[in-house]
Amino acid sequence: MQKYIHERDDWPRFRWRQERLSKLLAATRHKQGRLVGRMEALGFGLRSEAKLQSITEEVIKSSEIEGEILGRDQVRSSVARRLGIDIGALIPADRHVEGVVDMSLDATQDYAAPLTEERLFGWHAALFPTGRSGMKKITVGAWRSVTSGPMQVVSGPVFAERIHYEAPEAAKLKSEMAEFLGWFNSDAPPLDPVLKAAIAHLWFVTIHPFEDGNGRIARAIADQMLARSENSAQRFYSMSAQIRRDRDAYYEILEMTQKGDLDITLWLGWFLECLDHAFDGAETILAAVLKKARFWEKHAGASFNERQRTVINHLLDGFEGKLNSSKWAKITGSSQDTALRDIDDLLRRGVLTKDSAGGRSTSYSLMETAE
Repeated sequence: MQKYIHERDDWPRFRWRQERLSKLLAATRHKQGRLVGRMEALGFGLRSEAKLQSITEEVIKSSEIEGEILGRDQVRSSVARRLGIDIGALIPADRHVEGVVDMSLDATQDYAAPLTEERLFGWHAALFPTGRSGMKKITVGAWRSVTSGPMQVVSGPVFAERIHYEAPEAAKLKSEMAEFLGWFNSDAPPLDPVLKAAIAHLWFVTIHPFEDGNGRIARAIADQMLARSENSAQRFYSMSAQIRRDRDAYYEILEMTQKGDLDITLWLGWFLECLDHAFDGAETILAAVLKKARFWEKHAGASFNERQRTVINHLLDGFEGKLNSSKWAKITGSSQDTALRDIDDLLRRGVLTKDSAGGRSTSYSLMETAE
């Protein structure tokens, strides 16, 4: 009995009802064009800042979908270093963060390059620099092998697992991936690249060619095709951030599609709606970028030491949690006394304000963002 779409005789001849998607695709493409045009009208500095924020968000949220939490400051510093964007003091990033950033940037900054077996192996090796997924040793930089056993997506406790999906057997991977890569790199038949991004995502994650990291790589592949759809390496939105918000629906639609026939209309519709919401999310990024620019314009004539500039930029970039003197000292590598002097100076000048809770829990916010 055929249970999954890759077991069907007509696999992978996907089909969809174009009349169900045409209006949604047109509306999404229109919004995409307006967003790209609006962002590219910004000055170089603001555009670079928006790009930095978008890629940082994409890297963090794509890992978060898989339950892996990356340090925002490390990711931001790693992205800034690679793009040559000056954000002041850079924070060293561990090799795992560097690897995830490498994959994401390679996919989007070199979007026109062919997607090859070796390129995918490089991405996979970057994701798992130690050759391990958690405590488990895995095959890195190569397709999963027969020795790894069936590739299953499961949930639940060890003795009551629910199998959501089982991928093609390892012996078929070379031919499966050759067909996928041939299709991805070909312009025939003509297909809107946004739809192609959605199909590529589904097709790759259905093959599940690696022992781990398939979801993150599938999203990077989709991002590469979305960059082609815009003919631009500029990234102003995060698809993964939107998928993270709808993670349960994401897994549900994937499972339903993989257990259905090869009519993928519902998956394509879900992907387009998710992308449409991701464009809306770009407004949040733009607002944060403009707010940061307005702050520094307002204080253009003011004198701040390097420690103060560093922490103020942290706050403007979306500081996680509450800022107190101990965190100030840690961020700037200064003593507690120096941190308190810096903070008191900004309080007197009306740049910082004390939050409502006092005493040992005293925390501070920028005057413009205080609630």
